Amino acid sequence: MEDMGRVRVRKFCEIEDREVSTAEIGKGFQWTKDQVIPISDEELRDLPLPTAKAIEIDAFVPMETIDPIRIGDGYYLQPSGTVAAKPYKLLVQALRRSSKVAVAKYAWSGRERPGLLRVHGEALVLHAMHWDDEIRDPSELLPPPVDVSDEEIEGALALMETMSREDLEGEEFQDTYTEALARIIEAKREDRPLPEAPEPQEPAKVLDLMSALQESVAKAKASRGEHEGEADVHEMPAPKKKATAKKDPAKKTTTAKKTTATKKTAARRPRSA
Repeated sequence: MEDMGRVRVRKFCEIEDREVSTAEIGKGFQWTKDQVIPISDEELRDLPLPTAKAIEIDAFVPMETIDPIRIGDGYYLQPSGTVAAKPYKLLVQALRRSSKVAVAKYAWSGRERPGLLRVHGEALVLHAMHWDDEIRDPSELLPPPVDVSDEEIEGALALMETMSREDLEGEEFQDTYTEALARIIEAKREDRPLPEAPEPQEPAKVLDLMSALQESVAKAKASRGEHEGEADVHEMPAPKKKATAKKDPAKKTTTAKKTTATKKTAARRPRSA
């Protein structure tokens, strides 16, 4: 807005034609278009469910058996008082030794949800999970059928090996968006020129997938400070010569190597469908 005034959302009752306060607003379930069943906070707290006030564990499973697409946001769990401290610690130790996670149910926002309990340090983390019918079938989103050669797969594996890491520590894993936004805000606050955005690199046309993979491997090696030299390419069969009246002695063919120019570049974010 030009006047920089704050825009607020006001709660307005259509029947009484007046603005109402938060204390006057309650919860309800719309049964029909004209009928709303009121539900109080006390009634929600006393739901006839075993998970209404506690997390109910149903099973312990290996983490790798759970599809990550079902896992949502995580929340730290805190034991309620001294009595719950020992069971809390016991569950942490048992999960850690078993290398398993717990699948549970709990009440959240007026409905029962599945959850996943895992250990993080000395704390328990509850991850929200999605029911099976909440996961979208991705078959309609898949690309048309294409053929991928073994050489192309080997090239992709070579790129993955070059970019493999033991952790997620480093400059490439920092929140550069927030840092850039902070610089813009600081410049506007001090009435200075805004920082200039870096020129985006023009992507080259990819005519050959193998060439693109080889170039990506070379760039990844350069960004990690590894040896910059010749990039190996797969051996190609020697071209066939036309038959002639005079037979020439057989000649040996040599394996060609392709040299690619390398330069250092910065190495590089369902909620579920």
